[in-house]
Amino acid sequence: MITPDPVRNVGTVAGVAAAVLGGLAAATQSRVNGTLATEVGSGFGAAVVSFGSGLLWLTIAVLCWPAARTALGRVRTALRTGGLRPWEVLGGLGGGFYVAAQGLTVSSLGVALFMVAIVAGQSVSSLVVDRLGLAPGGVRLVTVGRAVGPTLTVVAVAVAVSGSVDRVEDVWLAVVPLFAGVFQAWQQAMNGRVRGAAVPAAAPGAPPSSTFPGVAAATFMNFLVGTTALVVAFAVSVLVGGWPAGALPTRWPLDLVLYSGGLLGIVFIAIQAAVVHRIGVLLLGLGLIAGQVVGALLLDVLVPGAAAPGAAMYVGAALTLVAVAVPLVESRLRRRR
Repeated sequence: MITPDPVRNVGTVAGVAAAVLGGLAAATQSRVNGTLATEVGSGFGAAVVSFGSGLLWLTIAVLCWPAARTALGRVRTALRTGGLRPWEVLGGLGGGFYVAAQGLTVSSLGVALFMVAIVAGQSVSSLVVDRLGLAPGGVRLVTVGRAVGPTLTVVAVAVAVSGSVDRVEDVWLAVVPLFAGVFQAWQQAMNGRVRGAAVPAAAPGAPPSSTFPGVAAATFMNFLVGTTALVVAFAVSVLVGGWPAGALPTRWPLDLVLYSGGLLGIVFIAIQAAVVHRIGVLLLGLGLIAGQVVGALLLDVLVPGAAAPGAAMYVGAALTLVAVAVPLVESRLRRRR
């Protein structure tokens, strides 16, 4: 019999709770960036503003925080010595794609359908990423509970989309957040690796506060890579289709919230980097899903957008929450044996 480890159990629950909070931030960011894209007239333009503002805040924080600069120095050293491979710092590409998908599709799909589509890609790819051991926590085997969770999320997407086919004119756009969700799992794993390289070797037994500079370094690298990719994508979109017809919103102070996407993204990415090594990509992804789905439904009900959720969306959302619970319950039962 394996003796339960209460400290580890509490750590897992706290990590999943943090992931749920990150999911709420992500759902809010999706509505903010979707609305900003409508104002600007460009999904890529809104993504640049969102990611770019986040990079600006992080740059100021790093410049004012010596420990974060030291952590970034460790990342550079790891890249130079081979401890961190160049492709492992490219997690921001997944973040850039995710934010661009918000601007390109949320105004048509609504936040709820957007998030449920994200769920399908994210939950299934999280299982694969964990099985391959791409996250810093190493290989996590596929168990019945861990397999049931992603399967339920795919069913949830099918149910949710079935109720939107007649109400959402461009329901096919759900393919974009579906692929964005696939890259989310890889992004989370890579940001976790960058965080690991930024934290000194003695830190695993140190107080949690000593790992915060590593989280800041991983988040900064994510935003740096993502912003660079989005600027290139926006430039290409301008060359192909011309300058966007809209403009940056200036109805102060009402429009200040439309510039909060960067800060919400920092919360979202920082939580991922902070807890992925403890709970793995699958539990992180499922916790994020729970927060995203609940937050998305609340936003679409309280602040209706283009597509208000119907009965099928509620059923699909409920299934995603069940999908989150199954692997968690199984994990706790296995530790009690």
